[in-house]
Amino acid sequence: MAAAEDAGVGEVLVAADDLQRRVVELAAEISRDYEGRDLVLVGVLKGAVFFVADLMRALEVPCELDFMAVTSYGSATDSSGVVRILKDLDAPIEGRHVLIVEDIVDSGLTLKYLLRNLAARKPKTLEVCALLTKPERRKAQIDAKYIGFEIPNRFVIGYGLDHAERHRNLPFVAAMSNG
Repeated sequence: MAAAEDAGVGEVLVAADDLQRRVVELAAEISRDYEGRDLVLVGVLKGAVFFVADLMRALEVPCELDFMAVTSYGSATDSSGVVRILKDLDAPIEGRHVLIVEDIVDSGLTLKYLLRNLAARKPKTLEVCALLTKPERRKAQIDAKYIGFEIPNRFVIGYGLDHAERHRNLPFVAAMSNG
């Protein structure tokens, strides 16, 4: 069975070609903005793995990569904003140019916590690059400097995003089907 025919995979919202094109555009923009500076990319696990890997390969500025894993408490579909760090950064970021690379900004509560937490570590700059954003779901004011795509308020899978740890490997972003 082809991946797109898997149970649970609904309408394709962002095609594979569009994802790759936009990642290259974002990398060019980030490379211009950080020209002459070293950059620390902070990938938020697990969903941002594909995005941060593709983005990093397309960047034209020196960069390092670190990861954080966070979980938010609440129902399966709603974040409460209460966040626990499961994996912290391996290296200090004080005085560094830091770019959080996130798969999706939904309510914004988890990212707001992450921004507060990392800002307390005194980076020289701290910005956000999000592949996807769902403005309709926003509960916290988040200013992501770099955004890949604005999507409707639907549960999405693919390109790192999962449902019960499945569908991360799809080369596109799709809405989860109801069947």
